[in-house]
Amino acid sequence: MLRKHSSSRTLKDNLQLGSLTAFSAGMVNVTSLIIFFAFTSNVTGHYAILAEEIAKGNWNQVLMVFFWLFMFFYGNFLANFLVISSSRSNYIAHALPLILETICLSSVGFYGLYYYQETLFETEILIAIMLLAMGLQNGLTASISNSAVKTTHMTGLTTDLAILVSMFTKKKFRENRELRNKAKLLSTIAVSYISGGVIAGLIYFAMGFKVFFMVSLFLIFIILYDYIKFRFNLLLRKRRLQGYGGSKRLKIKEMWLERIKI
Repeated sequence: MLRKHSSSRTLKDNLQLGSLTAFSAGMVNVTSLIIFFAFTSNVTGHYAILAEEIAKGNWNQVLMVFFWLFMFFYGNFLANFLVISSSRSNYIAHALPLILETICLSSVGFYGLYYYQETLFETEILIAIMLLAMGLQNGLTASISNSAVKTTHMTGLTTDLAILVSMFTKKKFRENRELRNKAKLLSTIAVSYISGGVIAGLIYFAMGFKVFFMVSLFLIFIILYDYIKFRFNLLLRKRRLQGYGGSKRLKIKEMWLERIKI
């Protein structure tokens, strides 16, 4: 899910990556909406707010919204930079953005749980940290999937899915395997995003800011999934090779004994 890159990825890899990261993105976005009355998994609305504040001449707010946009931009930049700068291990390079995202979200949860006084400045900074986290996630998924997986905003996804559904009214497009796979991926991401949002809302009403720790644990699961799967497959392969080597040595020994008898 994390080890493979670009064209080497299969539909299964993208489905796993898309569903799991979309689930976490939905959790973050709904939680930020409930607590801070702001969306953090996308920046479309922030661009509109930036234009509005410029028109009003509220320059302090202009600077803050621009800072939010920059944090999301920087998250995407940093994620892709880590991916393309790796020369040793794809897994480590692809896991690093998620590790940084986990640190960001855990920090928001910790601060909100023990120090948050609900001031405007605190809220603005916490929103910025969450936008950085979502930028990291979006940049990672888009980079390693050749832009096939984008899980932090639904505008483009809904547009693409609607276009595909329209195309499927024609038989020739319904028989196109690539288009069917794309529709399956987009539908899975959408359902996962909504599911994550619903579950995050229920958790928040029961646990408050601890919901960010739950999201962080979920991201840690995504990070460790590939590592555990890789180690497990490596162990199975090693046992197969040992079994093959042992049977081969036994066969050679039997042939040698037969020769001695002769």
